[in-house]
Amino acid sequence: MKILLTGATGYIGKRLLPLLVEEGHEVVCSVRDKARFHPQKSLIDKIEIIEVDLLDESTFSNIPNDIDGAYYLIHSMSASANYEELEKKCAANFQKAIDKTDAEHVVYLSGIINEDELSKHLSSRKAVEMTLEKGKYALTTLRAGIIIGSGSASFEIIRDLVEKLPYMITPKWLNTRCQPIGISDVLKFLSGTLFKKETYNKNFDIGGPDILTYKEMLLEFARVRGLKRTIHTIPIMTPRLSSYWLYFVTSTSYRLAKALVNSMKVEVVCRDHKIDAILGIETITYEEALNKAFAKIQKHEIVSSWKDAYSSSGLESHISDFIEVPTHGCFVDQRRRAFEDREKCIEKVWSIGGVNGWYYGNFLWKIRGVMDKMVGGVGLRRGRTNVDKIEVGDALDFWRVLYADKDEGRLLLGAEMKLPGEAWLEFKIIDGKLQQTATFRPLGLGGRLYWYAVLPFHGLIFNGMLKSLTSNK
Repeated sequence: MKILLTGATGYIGKRLLPLLVEEGHEVVCSVRDKARFHPQKSLIDKIEIIEVDLLDESTFSNIPNDIDGAYYLIHSMSASANYEELEKKCAANFQKAIDKTDAEHVVYLSGIINEDELSKHLSSRKAVEMTLEKGKYALTTLRAGIIIGSGSASFEIIRDLVEKLPYMITPKWLNTRCQPIGISDVLKFLSGTLFKKETYNKNFDIGGPDILTYKEMLLEFARVRGLKRTIHTIPIMTPRLSSYWLYFVTSTSYRLAKALVNSMKVEVVCRDHKIDAILGIETITYEEALNKAFAKIQKHEIVSSWKDAYSSSGLESHISDFIEVPTHGCFVDQRRRAFEDREKCIEKVWSIGGVNGWYYGNFLWKIRGVMDKMVGGVGLRRGRTNVDKIEVGDALDFWRVLYADKDEGRLLLGAEMKLPGEAWLEFKIIDGKLQQTATFRPLGLGGRLYWYAVLPFHGLIFNGMLKSLTSNK
């Protein structure tokens, strides 16, 4: 069967793609920016890649008419303050575009919406479902709560909280019940539902066997990790204060933190498990999902991370918009140094950031990260998805990978921290030397003053970093 996979660069899409190919489907991957899409080499000859922006009707003609089914995995919660409007518009455009094809079945992954009063986030998910239901195709909606897996937003937030805070004073909403589900089970439901006629024009809740409060989830995580943690809930933390607390302690963006806090007041518990019986799936426990996630992390096998979604930066541009580093009207700090071993040098460059740090003045980088968080930026806590692998589009602390070619020896990063201008950092092997170039395009007088204010630190940090990257130590 020929399947359209939207959100192919997203957390779920990246993991679902190889399963669909393995099942013999011909998959058409719909992405907004081809430069960000890097499927496994073994999949390249078995898939088709098209560029489609659901907010731009001129791109809809790229969708093949002969598709048999489609997955709708689009989510804009962290991309914009008015994501409700954007999500509804995207869904309406998708429905109209798919109605012009031969598609028989569409599968949509939503959130559990069984309460009378829903958060803005869950209300948006429900509105998308109602919009998709208007299509000529059969729609199956799978409603999930907290998804636990290596790189998932929920898992990473829980991990940040538990591993960094031995004692927590938290809002009363941590006593709200939810029903977490492992990412491996989510993928089983998504792949198993496709063209299953018993699921046509119906919606199903999917969840694991455990019903836990958020507090119990944190404490269970601590137990699995062998950590002693104390959690006290108090009734006086406002949603805004809770959102800021979550934003500063974890790697999440403020928009996502705010949406999550509001959703935590709503119980996300399955109505029933009818879909489990239809598909013959026995879900794993919360503890098993945690152990599977850490097994992947320890083996450096994280397939996808929510932080690599471009919307995690709060920006809506294409990678290609930034890949050409400007020269006119820019300040440039360029340094070169001969390396002792080319391969060693490249390996160091490809391992920069995250747990490895920046090789020199890491405390200064951390201070810059805290300053960025204070003004609403992404900070350093995003880290990186893999320890030694880098792909275009990856988040790398408060940078975004714009270009990465290991054979060529060139890595280009675009800044996503809050700045009075735009910044790039490039590493390039040239004539036996590593060339390190920091480029800054200032915005007005404030941008120029900023550059001169940080210039003394550049001399210290960039020179020390270059020296470390080119040595064999």
